[in-house]
Amino acid sequence: MKITVLAIGKTDDKALESLLEDYQKRLGHYVPFSMEIIPDIKNAKNLSEALQKQAEGDEILKRLIPSDIVLLLDEKGKTYSSVGFSEFLQKKMNSGLKNLVFVIGGPYGFSDELYARATGKISLSSMTFSHQMVRLFFVEQLYRAFTILRNEPYHHR
Repeated sequence: MKITVLAIGKTDDKALESLLEDYQKRLGHYVPFSMEIIPDIKNAKNLSEALQKQAEGDEILKRLIPSDIVLLLDEKGKTYSSVGFSEFLQKKMNSGLKNLVFVIGGPYGFSDELYARATGKISLSSMTFSHQMVRLFFVEQLYRAFTILRNEPYHHR
C-alpha cells in the first residue's frame, strides 16, 4: 500500500518544513509515501468561500484516480487514538488496497464534489490548527502508527 497526502498551499515556515521533511523521511522506511502540495488558488482573495472551495476541490480531484481510497482531514471526521489509528491503517493494508490518499484542504474546507468522492473523514482534534501545523501533526501520527505496528519504542503506552 502507498500513502499519499495531498495538501493545499505551500508552507513558508522553514522550521516546520524541516520537521515535516524529517518525518517524511522516517515514514519512508515503513511505507511508500508521498506528499503533494497543490499551489494556492490564484486570486483567491477575489473569490467567494464557495468558489474557492470549488476551485481547490477541482484541483484535488484532478490528482485522484478511481481506485484511490480518499480520506479527508475534517474537523467533523472520526477521531482515533494513536493506537486506534495504527489499527485502522493495518486494516487498510490487510485489505490489499493500492493507494490511500489523505487530503488536507484549504481554509474553508472541501467542495461538495470532494465530500462525495471521499470514502471517509478523519479528525485530528476538535481544535482548529493552521494547515501547516496539520501537515506536521498528521505525518507524525502516520509515523507513530507504523512504529506502533512494529512494536518500536517511539510510542509509550
